[in-house]
Amino acid sequence: MKTINPVDQLNRPLRDLRISVTDRCNFRCTYCMPAEIFGERYEFLPKEKLLSFEEIYRIAKISVQIGVKKIRITGGEPLVRQDIPDLIEMLSEIDEIDDIAMTTNAYLLEKFAQDLKSAGLNRITVSLDSLDDDVFQKMNGRGFDTSKVKNGILEAKKVGLSPIKINAVVQKNVNDHTILDLIDWCRENKLIPRFIEYMDVGNLNQWNLSEVIFSKQLVEMVNEIFPVEPVDSSYPGEVAKKYRFLDGKGEFGVISSVSQPFCGDCTRLRLSPEGEIFTCLFAQKGLDLRSPIRSNASDDDLLKIIQNRWQTRNDNYSEQRSSLTNKNIKKVEMYHIGG
Repeated sequence: MKTINPVDQLNRPLRDLRISVTDRCNFRCTYCMPAEIFGERYEFLPKEKLLSFEEIYRIAKISVQIGVKKIRITGGEPLVRQDIPDLIEMLSEIDEIDDIAMTTNAYLLEKFAQDLKSAGLNRITVSLDSLDDDVFQKMNGRGFDTSKVKNGILEAKKVGLSPIKINAVVQKNVNDHTILDLIDWCRENKLIPRFIEYMDVGNLNQWNLSEVIFSKQLVEMVNEIFPVEPVDSSYPGEVAKKYRFLDGKGEFGVISSVSQPFCGDCTRLRLSPEGEIFTCLFAQKGLDLRSPIRSNASDDDLLKIIQNRWQTRNDNYSEQRSSLTNKNIKKVEMYHIGG
């Protein structure tokens, strides 16, 4: 298959496709889907508006022609989408894809880990903001403790979903006092913790810059207890800055979208559950692919739509954040297109 490899207006190639398979989630994390908004009466997308697995596969298959090499399955919580291992198996049959990963809260992972691995999933990233049950229960908005999440992580490790990264969004005076315990647990279990600066994704999380702990401070906090040294990036566009523990017990990373934006290396295209493509996590709107797909558009037609959208892309929100934050710009919510 011939690959076209277009670049956008800032000379960034397309390499990663992030597929959100559902807007539903079994958590109500305060920074993503606050329970006071996403209550029992909230209306999520009906099944007929979701892309089918066949439609997702078709978009992925077309996307490899313009450079996609890696796929990440996201949500919402992807494991609440019925038969999700079937989609993984379909995507794993695309020869040009080098890596299939999933981001999950791991609450259901113990049940699905082996099926996901057998279907072709390579690795997982788990969102786990704290090991402290009181803190975790408040942050997930459902009162769930960490036991099922930890069991899911350990089962994933057992079946060979590796490496396993643990993502924690750090908020000042919320969970910042628990990050060293998380580091310690990850070191003992050969997991890779990554700390994410609290971001202004969407418009529902009441983001305030005063609640952000910058990565530089987080690294200093870790280094005081577990001495570290910086590690070079593994590939262009890697979002986390990595640090190696000097005692040889693994590494950790920081994702500094607020203090040190990495827009210049962004190679990611996002596909929403209902078939819109977004070229930025902080985008205001997406481009509809579901309508042309269901109106019998050819593969060439879809390829031209995706390629044109990428080539006209000029997103760099994080680099402009300071000038845009107070303009009340309506942005797509993170739960809808994945982190």
